[in-house]
This record gives sequence, structure tokens and C-alpha cells, in this order.
Amino acid sequence: MSDTKHIHWIGAGLASGPGLVALATELGNVTVWDMSDERAVMLQSQMPAGKTLGFGKLDLGDTASVAAFKSQLHPGDIVVSMLPAALHVTVANIALEAGTHMVTSSYVDDAMASLDAAAKAKDVAFVNEVGLDPGIDHLFAHILVDAARDAGVLGKGYKIDFVSHCGGIPAEKGGFSYKFSWTPFGVLKALTNPARCIENGEEKLTEKVWHDVSELEVAGETFEVYPNRNSMPYIREYGLDGEDRLETFVRGTLRLGGWKDAWSDIFTQVENGDAASLKALSEKLWQEHRYGDDEKDRVVLYVALKARDENDETVWSASLALDEVGSGWQTAMARTVSLTVAQAIKAVRREVFKPGVHAALTDAAEAKKWLRGLKDAGVMIRAENIKL
Repeated sequence: MSDTKHIHWIGAGLASGPGLVALATELGNVTVWDMSDERAVMLQSQMPAGKTLGFGKLDLGDTASVAAFKSQLHPGDIVVSMLPAALHVTVANIALEAGTHMVTSSYVDDAMASLDAAAKAKDVAFVNEVGLDPGIDHLFAHILVDAARDAGVLGKGYKIDFVSHCGGIPAEKGGFSYKFSWTPFGVLKALTNPARCIENGEEKLTEKVWHDVSELEVAGETFEVYPNRNSMPYIREYGLDGEDRLETFVRGTLRLGGWKDAWSDIFTQVENGDAASLKALSEKLWQEHRYGDDEKDRVVLYVALKARDENDETVWSASLALDEVGSGWQTAMARTVSLTVAQAIKAVRREVFKPGVHAALTDAAEAKKWLRGLKDAGVMIRAENIKL
């Protein structure tokens, strides 16, 4: 793919800045599209001397605005959607019409998956799940499973334990143990989602995730974790579906220690409230517990894989983790999400992905390349018993 192909980054919001600036600095052929130029002007001020970030106004609800956007697209360009997930398919259909590739950090839903044949017919790749979670967690998982396979501990009848926990948390702990970067409604709604995972070798369903909070120690610090939605499809995606003795498999959410107690009243309101009361609770929490302008946030991701024998002795184990702190336009969440998106864009430019719809990256060697790119961008990866 020619390096002249243009990158059209839609959405200059809180999660976009670091990756967008890094990409525009390195490649130069990047335009950010948004309804307002406020964030773009701010991000341009962060660019090195002599480097520029293009800007275009885009309102997906305005026919003329969309037409102007389409006129700037050329076959082989890359469109990045950092908009709310519900808008990705709208952007995807524009990308199909123009014959451009597409990158998002969101989970692949049924609507996006249904575009696979159309993307193949247009010879374009639609790459998703390339942020933090989902994103870096997938990279960690594939690297660990590949290492376990190389170590000869998979398919041998060992007990296998896999855990992946991620969370955005305050850098400084307060009594509430949590802070919000945007409306809390999504976090509250997520608490109502049932979760499925493997525990003690059996599938486990948790209707209310706050009933299944456990402790996890990472680098000497104790966090609280709980299962997140349905982990089961990832057993096959991560290549562990051939393990007869999969004892633990969970993808979960991580919180600071003390979170469950601090949120006990909220759990009651979530369990008993309707949509209107949840919205009111969301507005109250937003007023009381949102991040200040320059307040530091923190992101912790921990993924581990272990093989045990009949006596529960560890035969092999390894883990990958990151623990980032940031603030301002370079929050930890913005850095880990957008810098990973930038790695995905560069991979699309290298034609790593075949045409079609993709849910993340699955190749361990390519995943290591992305992690090296993240390290070069200042994201520190902590590896235990594994070489990157």
C-alpha cells in the first residue's frame, strides 16, 4: 500500500489525542474530522514545529457535510471512527462506498460483522477492537497463549488458568474509589449485564456482577475484580478451545481495593431502579465524582496464563501487564486507546489484514510488533517469564 494513502480520523474527543498527534507527526497525511474545530486546534498546538494536522468539519446528520467528507475519500484511504459505537456502521457504509479501509476501537457487533462479505468484495479491511480493552488485552492474550504453546504445556492435559482484568481508575484513591471521564450512565448500565466465565472447570453465570467481586494482587497492590459480560467466545478466539482441563477463563473489570464497599448503595439503586432513576443517579455521580481538568487518571491491565499439574503445582506461568498514569489531553486512557489505534492503522498500511471484518489482531508476532510500537511511544509493558 502506498504511503500516500490518507488517514481520515473521525472524532477528536477525549480518547483520540495522543495517537492522533503521534500518527500525524510521523506520517503527515492525517486529517481529523469533527463537528467542531475546538479540539483539533488544541491538538495542533501539541504538534512539533513544522508539522501540521489537517481538519475538516463533519456532521453525520447533515447531508451536505457528509457529501463534503465523501468527496475527500479515495480508494485505499483509511477511515478511523472514534465516534460512539452505534455510529460505526454508518461510517462503515461510507467507507464501503468509497473503497476505504476502516479502523475502530470498539467490539464487533452483529451489524459490523454483517459487512464482512461487502468488505471482501471491495477489497478493504475493517479492523476493530484495537484500543485498550478491547485491544491491548487481546495482544497480551495471543502472545501468552503462543508462548505457552511454544513451552509445550498446551494440549498436554494440564490444568489451565487464564485471567484478563482491565480498568480505568483514579491515580489517587479517594473514599469513592472511582472517577468518571464522561457520563456515568454507561458504567451503571454495564453493571446490569450478566457475566459468563469458567471457574473451577465449569461455566459460571453471574447475574449481578457485584455479587462476584474477588481480590487480585498485581505487583504488590490488591485490586478488586469481577467478570465482564460473556468470556466464553474468547476461549476459541485465544486458541484455548482444545484444552480439556480449562479450570479458569475470565475476562473482567478491575477496580481499586474498597470499591465494592464504597459502591454498595449504588448497587442497590441499580438493582431496583428504572431507566429514569438510573439517569438521575448518573447525573448526581457526574456532579460529584468526575475528573478535574488536570486530575491524573490511571489504567491497569493484567493478563496471565498458568498451567498446573495433578498436584496443583505450577508447571508454567507468565503474565503481561501495564500500569499507566496520565492527565490533561494525555490521560492514561487516551494514551492506551489511541496509541493502539495508531498501531492498527500502521498495520493496515502494511497490509497485515486481509480484506473483511476483523475483531482485533490474532498473530502473536505482529502483536509483539505493536507492543514495541507502544513502548516506543512511552507505554511501559511489564512482562513476567516471557520475552517480547
